[in-house]
Amino acid sequence: MQRDPILLTPGPLNTTDRTKQAMLRDWGSWDSSFIAITAELRKKLLAIVHGEETHVVVPLQGSGTFSVEAAVATLVPKNGHVLVLDNGAYCKRMGKLSTLMGRKTTILPHAEDAPVSVAALEAQLLADPSISHVGFIHCETGTGVANPLQAVSEVCARHGKGLIVDAMSSFAALPIDARALRFDALVAASGKCLEGVPGMGFVFIRKDVIEGSSGNSHSLAMDLHDQHVYMEKTGQWRFTPPTHVVAALAEAMRQFEEEGGQPARLARYTANYEALIGGMKGLGFVPFLDPAIQAPIIVTFHAPADPKYAFRPFYEAVKQHGFILYPGKLTELETFRVGCIGAIGPEEMRGAVAAVAATMRELGIASGAPNLR
Repeated sequence: MQRDPILLTPGPLNTTDRTKQAMLRDWGSWDSSFIAITAELRKKLLAIVHGEETHVVVPLQGSGTFSVEAAVATLVPKNGHVLVLDNGAYCKRMGKLSTLMGRKTTILPHAEDAPVSVAALEAQLLADPSISHVGFIHCETGTGVANPLQAVSEVCARHGKGLIVDAMSSFAALPIDARALRFDALVAASGKCLEGVPGMGFVFIRKDVIEGSSGNSHSLAMDLHDQHVYMEKTGQWRFTPPTHVVAALAEAMRQFEEEGGQPARLARYTANYEALIGGMKGLGFVPFLDPAIQAPIIVTFHAPADPKYAFRPFYEAVKQHGFILYPGKLTELETFRVGCIGAIGPEEMRGAVAAVAATMRELGIASGAPNLR
């Protein structure tokens, strides 16, 4: 039987057989056994960020973006003002959703090949005291750049501003410690570095912040305050939960713990990244980012200058060899992306490089080198 292609994307990701098998049982959403799964899962999630004393975690149906939108809607008052630090596509998405919800929104633009500037953030906060919250992407998945969470958190704390962190592509891989970081909310999802399946987001929220957020949300389904209050009272989700997704994530969490938690996951993803970079450089490909700011989550490569290269046939040929790549997300340059996360290791990354090499031979692409003049 032909195996499914390996997903080298930022999500959905490859999952283990154990995680897949966890979805073979049907669950009653009000049943005590499913309520227990939800409670245990919330407890374990809080432990990853060491947030047991300071934060709650509120799960929500839907993709990660649902939870980012819910966090902004629930935690930012209707007369609030959100400053979004923008160095990529997912930053822009946060700015768009904040604007669509009627919150005053200011975008602070940065280059896509550099981290957001802490100095620029400080200057903007000093220039505009009306800013109440800062929206921040920890790992900008459009490029793979790691943004400075600790430093941004310190600036926001010093100025008394709320911080909403999109940690979609970093949570459970990059270190995040609520004892050392001050944030109002931090958002992640089931189908990323925990290696579950898509369909559920979750938001870590400071206890004092969630208590004061009643009535902020414009949405019934996405009101995290109401979701939290109901879940604390009953143990249940307000509306039909993604039962199979929750069960799969509970199993993925067991494997996360067995592997050694966040440090071990980061070590495996770093090994994946190193295998990928070494192999692709050997074929002439050039990464978009400087290694000093590159997170080992997803790597953006410049497109080859060879006239025989075009992304779609390149993508299809690599897929025939068993690997699925991801298109670029930049507006000015032609690129493509390769993910390093999911239930894969360095062996699969070396296989991906071999698939790219075979594709180049088949398509007549002499080198992966770009034209950077």
